[in-house]
Amino acid sequence: MTVPSTEAGSHDHRSLHERIAADLRDEIMSGELAPGAKVPSTAQLKARFSASNATVQKALQLLKDEGLVVGRAGAAVTVRDHRQRTIRPASFMAPSPTGTPYRWLTENAKNGVQTRSTLLDVRETVPPVEIATALALSAEEAALMRTQVLTIDDEPAELVHSYYPLALARGTAMMEKRKIRGGTPTLLSSLGFPPRLSTDRVSARVPTQEQSRVLKLPGDLPVLRTLRVVYTDGNRPIEATVMVKAGHLYEVQYEFAPE
Repeated sequence: MTVPSTEAGSHDHRSLHERIAADLRDEIMSGELAPGAKVPSTAQLKARFSASNATVQKALQLLKDEGLVVGRAGAAVTVRDHRQRTIRPASFMAPSPTGTPYRWLTENAKNGVQTRSTLLDVRETVPPVEIATALALSAEEAALMRTQVLTIDDEPAELVHSYYPLALARGTAMMEKRKIRGGTPTLLSSLGFPPRLSTDRVSARVPTQEQSRVLKLPGDLPVLRTLRVVYTDGNRPIEATVMVKAGHLYEVQYEFAPE
C-alpha cells in the first residue's frame, strides 16, 4: 500500500487527489479492493494520505466518474461489481462454427453479460503506415476498413478498426455495410484463408478524440491498444486490426506453453 509522496522534489507532478485516486484505482484493479467491498472511509483516507476532506472527496469523485466505485455523500463508497474484465485473446481467434455468432460475443456471454457488436463504418481507405506495412501493401495502396464497437451490458467495451487487402476482400460480404455471421474469421476460412497465426502488439496510449468519444472515456486515462496481424497459409497477412479498450477497466491474459 503506497502513500503518494508530498515531499519537495517528488517526480510525481500530479495533484494529490489524482495520486490518491491512482493508488485506490490500482488496489481496485488488482483485487485488493474487491467488487462490493467498501472503500476506506474519508477519515481513514485523510489519515493515510495526509489529505484534507476536500482532496479525498475529489479523489473519490474521479473514481465515481470512471465507474469504478459507487456511493453518495454521507454514505459508504463501494467498489462497483463486474468492472474488472480479463480479456483472453486466444479464445476469440478461432473461426466460429457455422451459423453461430462472432466468437467474441459468445465467449463473453458465457460470463453472464449481454454483448453486442455495432458496425460503424465499411469503406476503402489508404490505411495508416503500420497497417500498410503489416499487410505488405505498397505506398498509397488502399485496403478495406471495417469499424465496429463492441459493448458489454450496454457499455462500450472496445473500438475495433479491421483492415483487409482489397485483393482478398473484393466480391465478398466484407465489402458490404452489414454484419457477417460468425465474423470475418469465419468468412475468410470459408474463402480458403483460414487463420494460422496471429501476432499481437499491446501498448498503453493516450486516447484519440475518436476513442474517447466512442468509448465514453472519463478524463485522460490511457487506453489499452492492441495491433493484431493475422496470417494464413504461406505466412500471408490477411487482416490487421487495431483494438482499443479503456485501460482502467481491462487487462489482457495470454497463455504460453513451453516449446
